[in-house]
Amino acid sequence: MTVVDKNLSEAAISASDIPVLEVESLAVSVRKQGIFKPLISDVSFSLKKGETLAIAGESGSGKSITSLAIMGLLPPPAVQVTHGAIRLGSTELTQCSEAELRDVRGNRIAMIFQEPMTSLNPVLTIGTQISEAIRAHEPVSRAVANARALEALRSVRINQPEQRLSQYPHELSGGMRQRVMIAMALALEPEVLIADEPTTALDVTVQREVLDLLRDLQAEHGTAILLITHDMGVVAEMADRIIVMKDGKIEEENETKALFSSPSRPYTQELLASVPQMGDGTKPAKQSKITGEPVLKLDNLAVRFDIHGGLLGRVTHHVHAVNKVSFDIAKAETFALVGESGCGKSTVAKAIVGLVNHTGGIEIMGQQAQLHDATHQKSRCRNVQMVFQDPMAALDPRMRIGDLIAEPLVIHNIGSVEDRRNQTLELLQRVGLPTDAAERYPHEFSGGQRQRICIARALALQPELIIADESVSALDVSVQARVLALLEALKEEFGIAYLFISHDMAVVENVADRVAVMYLGQIVEMGTSEQVFSNPQHPYTNRLIEAVPVPDPTHIRAKNIRLTGEIPSPVFPVGTSPEQLVLTDIGDGHLVAL
Repeated sequence: MTVVDKNLSEAAISASDIPVLEVESLAVSVRKQGIFKPLISDVSFSLKKGETLAIAGESGSGKSITSLAIMGLLPPPAVQVTHGAIRLGSTELTQCSEAELRDVRGNRIAMIFQEPMTSLNPVLTIGTQISEAIRAHEPVSRAVANARALEALRSVRINQPEQRLSQYPHELSGGMRQRVMIAMALALEPEVLIADEPTTALDVTVQREVLDLLRDLQAEHGTAILLITHDMGVVAEMADRIIVMKDGKIEEENETKALFSSPSRPYTQELLASVPQMGDGTKPAKQSKITGEPVLKLDNLAVRFDIHGGLLGRVTHHVHAVNKVSFDIAKAETFALVGESGCGKSTVAKAIVGLVNHTGGIEIMGQQAQLHDATHQKSRCRNVQMVFQDPMAALDPRMRIGDLIAEPLVIHNIGSVEDRRNQTLELLQRVGLPTDAAERYPHEFSGGQRQRICIARALALQPELIIADESVSALDVSVQARVLALLEALKEEFGIAYLFISHDMAVVENVADRVAVMYLGQIVEMGTSEQVFSNPQHPYTNRLIEAVPVPDPTHIRAKNIRLTGEIPSPVFPVGTSPEQLVLTDIGDGHLVAL
C-alpha cells in the first residue's frame, strides 16, 4: 500500500467515525402554571453513518419526546428544550428557526411514525403526497417528482406501484401504508431516519418484510437509523447499540450483544425478563378441554361485504371476510386467533358482539345471538366485552377516566353512585394505574396507559367473555407482562374466558390454551398451544412462526425467509365463492387443512 492509499484509507475510516447526529445533555421540560417540569434530562448519545441505535423503555420513559426534540416538533410554548445541544453534522438544530427546520425535516432527517394512517393525508393520493415531499425540498418539475415517487415505491418493494400512486391511504393495508411512509421518508435519501415504533401495529410477516427492507435500504444508502421500539426482538435483530431509558433519563447504554448477555442495571434486567419467549421450554403445557356448556359457540360463521359497481350500482363482487368458521370457547379458557391483516380475525370479533351482519350460528351462554334485537343486544354486551386495538379511538376524549370506566355500570343500572366510584378506583389499581387517574382525560395518558384504561372498562361488568383484539400490542414488555398476568389472574378468579386476537406469536404461545390460525377468512389449523407451536403442520402456520423476531442477538434463523407481497384478495364475483377448506384431525384434536 502506498502512502497516498494509506492516507486515503485512514481518512475514510476517520470519516465513518464522525457522528452524523449528536445529542448532548439534552433536557426537555413542560411548563405548567409558569413552572417547568422536566420530561427528559441529561440525555446524550451519538449516531454514526450506517449505524442503528435503538432507544428502548416503557411508555412515558421519554423515548418519543427525545425524537420529537430532534425533529423540532415539540409543541411550543408548553414543551421546550431547556438545556443541551442537538447537532446534525455541523448544524445546531436547537438554534434553527422554524423555516430552517422545515428545510432539514425530510431532506436531511426523516421520521416514520407509529401509526401511518394518522400520518398520511386521507384526502390526497399516495403519489401526490410523496411527490409533494420531494418538491418541498428540491426544485424539480411535477413530472420528475412523480417519476421519483414511483421509483421510491418500487424501492420499498410495494406491489403494483403504478396503481398505488393513484390510490388513497384508506385503500391500502396497514403494512402497505407503512411501506409508503418509508418510501416517503427515504425519497430524499436523508442522513438520519428516526423510526418510532415502525412495526408495532404490523403482523409478524409484514413486520419481517419491513425490517428486511429497512436493513437493505440502510446497506444501500448508508442511512443512520434511530430506532424507537418496545419490541426487544426487533431491537436484537436491528440494533448495533441500545439505550435503555427510564423516567426521562438514560438508565443503561451498551452494544446490543453485551446488553442482552449481561445487563448491568436492575431495570434493564427486569425489562429483558419480561420479554415473552417462544419455545424456551419453560411454559407448562396447556391441556384445556371443552367441558360443559361453552361460553361461546360458533357454527359456520360467515361474513361477507358487497361491492357495488357499474352505472346502476349493482352488486358485482362479494368480499368473503369470514367463511364458515366454527369453534367453541369454554369457561376460563383463552382461545387465540392469529393471522395476518385481512384474514378475518377482527371481523369474527365484530360479528360476535353484533357489530356486523352475519350468517351461521353464534351461541353465547347457550342462547342464540339475535341481530337487531335491542333487549338481546344489551344482554349480549353484559356477557361479552371487547378491548379494541386503538385505545384513543375507543375512549371519549371529553369524558374523565373515572366516568368512562363507570359508564357500563350506569348503562346497566348496577350499584349506587358510591359503589360505582369504589369499583372504578379498584379497577384502576388492578390494571396498574393510580387512583387519581379517575379525574384526568384520555389525552393525558400514554398509549399503553390508555389501553389499560380500556381493559379496566371492559372488566367493569365482570363479563363471561372478553374479546381482546390486539389488546397488548401497544404496550411495553414489562407493562405487557403485568397486564397479561392480570388477565390470567382474573380468569382464575372469575372464570372469565378470552378470545385473544394477536399478531404477537410469542405472547399467544405463552397465554393461549388453544390456537386457531386464520388465512383468507378461514381456519387452516387449530389445536392446543403446544400442538400448534411445537408441531405446526400447515405451511402458513410455519410462515407465521418463522417470521417472529427473536430477542437474542446471537440467534440464527433456521430458514432465511424473505416474505414479499400482500395476502391474496378475498374478493370474488357474485355467484362464486372461495374453496371451502376441510379440517382433518391428525390426532388429539389437532385440526389441519391438508
